[in-house]
Amino acid sequence: MTSEGAMPRLHGTSDERFGIVTAGASAAERFTAFAAASTPALSRIAYLLCGDEHRAGDLVQLALERTYRAWARVEDGDPFAYARRVLATARIDGWRRTRRDVLSDPADLRPPPVPDGTRTVLDRDRLVRALRQLPEGQRRVVVLRHLLDRSEAQTADELGISVGSVKSSGSRGLARLRELLGADGDHDATPTRKGTVR
Repeated sequence: MTSEGAMPRLHGTSDERFGIVTAGASAAERFTAFAAASTPALSRIAYLLCGDEHRAGDLVQLALERTYRAWARVEDGDPFAYARRVLATARIDGWRRTRRDVLSDPADLRPPPVPDGTRTVLDRDRLVRALRQLPEGQRRVVVLRHLLDRSEAQTADELGISVGSVKSSGSRGLARLRELLGADGDHDATPTRKGTVR
């Protein structure tokens, strides 16, 4: 659980830490509580980064495994931020190794019918589909800059490109997203920190 009993948000910051009750609990028990609380948010981030549910699960498992190994160092700081960075770094390493993703046809990813009141889920699905249509470089920049809230300098450092490339790729990526999402709906198509559109 989080400190307020709420689910973790997609964007954790240094002062948005998971409050794990530590009285009488072992390190393994405290990590287990942290993992249970943070897995939904890490899963959303992983899915936005790769657009594949199974690959996202692998990324979350890797992030939690490495966080557990570093638990003694990170527990008193911001373990969610550490896990999120491990996840993003692992995905970037995968991009660098493969250079090109083999993406599923969007028609194969069409969700089953859902009841009314699921606009957020549908918006997130639309955003993921649109992200998958961006060129790889633009998609990386948009996800890191606008969904993971990295600065231009952090994004450039993580991707190994210049800040100027981050700016130009981000601008083109957002313009293309607005074009893709604007053609599929009647509202503004700017990514928000929750992974939806507004």
